[in-house]
Amino acid sequence: MKQLFMQFIKEEDGATMVEYAILVALISVVAIATIVLIGQEVNTSFGTVNTELNAANN
Repeated sequence: MKQLFMQFIKEEDGATMVEYAILVALISVVAIATIVLIGQEVNTSFGTVNTELNAANN
């Protein structure tokens, strides 16, 4: 795998715009999925804190 990566870096042909677009799209999908997953966990955490604070104030 390392050898393939090094060969890819050394190639003078380089990546075309299509390949860069595919990379950007994949990175975007991963970033959006991560944000959605973390967002749900944060929302759940804030809901729990809110419930506990309301229970403590009553």
